[in-house]
Amino acid sequence: MQKISSATLASSQPLYSVAATRQIEQHAAAGLPPHTLMQRAGLRIARLSLALAPHAQRIWITCGPGNNGGDGFEAAMHLQQWGKTVVVTWTGLSAGKTTLPPDALASRERALAAGVAMAEQPPQDFDFCIDALLGIGATLNTGRAGSARMTQWLELMQVSGMPRLAVDVPTGLNADTGQSTFSGATKSIAGGARSSAAAGTFTLSLLTLKPGLFTAQGRDCAGEVWFDDLGIDSSALPTVMPAAWLTGHDRITLPLRATAAHASHKGSFGDVAVLGGESTPASHMAGAALLAARAALHAGAGRVYVALLGKPGANNSLTVDPTQPELMFRSPEALDLKSQVVVCGCGGGEAVKTVLAKVLSVAPRLVLDADALNAIAIDTQLQTLLKARHARGDATVLTPHPLEAARLAGLGAAEVQANRLKAAEALAAQYQAVVILKGSGTVIAAPGETSYINASGNALLATAGTGDVLAGMVGASLASGMGAFEAACSAVFAHGRLADDWLAKRPGQALVASDLARGAIGRP
Repeated sequence: MQKISSATLASSQPLYSVAATRQIEQHAAAGLPPHTLMQRAGLRIARLSLALAPHAQRIWITCGPGNNGGDGFEAAMHLQQWGKTVVVTWTGLSAGKTTLPPDALASRERALAAGVAMAEQPPQDFDFCIDALLGIGATLNTGRAGSARMTQWLELMQVSGMPRLAVDVPTGLNADTGQSTFSGATKSIAGGARSSAAAGTFTLSLLTLKPGLFTAQGRDCAGEVWFDDLGIDSSALPTVMPAAWLTGHDRITLPLRATAAHASHKGSFGDVAVLGGESTPASHMAGAALLAARAALHAGAGRVYVALLGKPGANNSLTVDPTQPELMFRSPEALDLKSQVVVCGCGGGEAVKTVLAKVLSVAPRLVLDADALNAIAIDTQLQTLLKARHARGDATVLTPHPLEAARLAGLGAAEVQANRLKAAEALAAQYQAVVILKGSGTVIAAPGETSYINASGNALLATAGTGDVLAGMVGASLASGMGAFEAACSAVFAHGRLADDWLAKRPGQALVASDLARGAIGRP
């Protein structure tokens, strides 16, 4: 059994869709005696429950109408035999049903034989609870019998303040997309509630890891994720392609300076030019460009240039960054776009439109962020130039947040969020570029590549300027010689790990983008 977190993931892990998981499960079960997988699952659930709440004495388990409920019955048997007081509420009991899938029925009989109490109503008090209502592929449908009772039980678990463990996936969570049909989960996330891990929420993913646990609402609903392969040797399974990969430390490529020759010079580590930071009489966004530039410098770029946009004279007062004097300021016309990695769009405003055509046509390595993406979304000529880059062999990384991605795709932001993995892959195919779809469980997609969902990061990154820092870090990775997809995966994971490290070392202290940029030099 393995705890899944950015700190423990030495190597990236495959994430399997519901369809692929069912195929793997069927193949694994065919080589074992009947009921074996459920027995293993129940034992693992019971063991993890003891590890998470060793002092819990009264345990409430909710069991649903299928095999997920069977896993819960099996766990209940073990916990009862180990001296715990277990109360099971089963959807079939209140509905007057006795039908269950064969394995689940066998586990229910084993639980009854062990003395597990079956009740129509939850216990008045409990100090640990287990959600074994619905598994992969199932949703909370308000029109289906029993769903109202399930929702009531889930809400009671949520407000109880007691630690809770979900079996395989939290009930109502789409294992493929990370969207939840449990309204209580959606309300708590939208309302800015504490993270579910902090509130004592855990999920034990069985046999495979699922993409929905790590993106969209999944990370909040699942809380702390654990994984158990149920003793199945993956080498004996049929070849099933993962839907995506969960990034681990193997995706981080250390800056060249870590292994560079002693005779290296600043030109050995590549040049990054940041083009953005528009200033007008009404607004000044130079800070966005400076954050990207500082991040590129601290992430290992040899030389970093800043070209601020705006009307002539609007930026004359800023020719040096007093806190980062190593940055070199140039006019946009003075940049050598052919030899530099260009990071374009951070705080670019309307002025970015005046330089985009040239940048798209000339720069062989390009990171497009923020206003550059918005400009491309409304200009078909710029879109054509962007698509042409792939055919020339130019490297392009797009770094949209969900609303920017929606504009590029001609969709609504809700449509993008409904299936983040699919949306990122569609954008990558549309523009023939690497796409970093930012957000909870950032998705990195590229044509011809299996996508990655980022395992690192936390809510500390939900502050102004952190996206600019990421763009600069991607630029530095490109400048070091990495390919576009490799640079994107490495920078995104490192960016998130900086926030995770900050949270671990400075709990309760806010992280601002300038601190994040300075921390890029110490990235994992």
